[in-house]
Amino acid sequence: MTLLLTRGDLETVLEPETCLDALRDGFLNADAGGVPIAGQRVRTDLPFPGTATALIPGLLPGVPAYTVKVNAKFPAARPALRGVICLHSGTDGALLALMDSATVTAWRTGLAAALGTHLLAGAGAGAGAGAGAGAGAGSGAGAVTEAGAGAVVGVIGAGAQAELTVRGLGVLRPRGALVVHDTSPDRAAEFAARHSGRVLRSAAEVAAAADIVLAATWSREPLLHLNDTRPGQHFTSLGVDEPGKAELAADLLDAALLVVDDRELASRVGVLRAADATLGEIVRGEHPGRTTDTDRTVYAPVGLPWQDLALAWTAYGRAEREGVGRRVDLLA
Repeated sequence: MTLLLTRGDLETVLEPETCLDALRDGFLNADAGGVPIAGQRVRTDLPFPGTATALIPGLLPGVPAYTVKVNAKFPAARPALRGVICLHSGTDGALLALMDSATVTAWRTGLAAALGTHLLAGAGAGAGAGAGAGAGAGSGAGAVTEAGAGAVVGVIGAGAQAELTVRGLGVLRPRGALVVHDTSPDRAAEFAARHSGRVLRSAAEVAAAADIVLAATWSREPLLHLNDTRPGQHFTSLGVDEPGKAELAADLLDAALLVVDDRELASRVGVLRAADATLGEIVRGEHPGRTTDTDRTVYAPVGLPWQDLALAWTAYGRAEREGVGRRVDLLA
């Protein structure tokens, strides 16, 4: 029997705190024991206004299962991302679950971005004294760091991934004011209302107002250049998951400590320069991350198959325990 989990089912069983812990443990352990952290990411253009992407296999040490994810990305559609994640048993290949990939992708991308943002943003951005690599590796991801009023968070692109990043960041550290810009004024206004924030007119205005800047867009032209920024800021760019997408200009990347989730994959899909570190290295304490309050830092993740498994396995386990979802026999 295969468990079907819809978006509503997944939102019932997924919690930011639990997912953050699963992702943090994944960054700590994903490349241990010969497990391929990057897996394979296959993308192809279509004779339609979209692309097809597959991520295989999602593997983690200690998890007796793997994932295969297939997504369609049609930027003009709403939602723009649609697809399915197949969760297979590592024992006999049985299809344990089919689940909505858009929901899992938004959660794993947004919350992994929140974790990277938290570990890289400096003390002047509301992180407190304990937000270095040691704090990330040694404490639970659900622990809120003690600090003052918190950083001003700026959002460029008010979609589902930004929503989860803001939610996850709120679990990890205090947050100050929030400012947001989106090409859709209505979407920006709704996002601002949900988070008690305010709407600004441009990406540059967001960067001028914020300590931490999150960009989650489809842009193929840089939204921010070095002269739009100031020392000490942190930037998380989620728009580097396909060749040709670029939210941050080369001069900003050159001036910053650049952290990715996987060096080879990030280079292959188009991050504009070689990375200084991976988030796994920072979580494990192998790289110091930010070293001064004036460092500019950038986290530019591509998204890895093991992250799909981390959240799919978490969702599957809770759904099984609580009787969420619907079972079908695809072999009948």
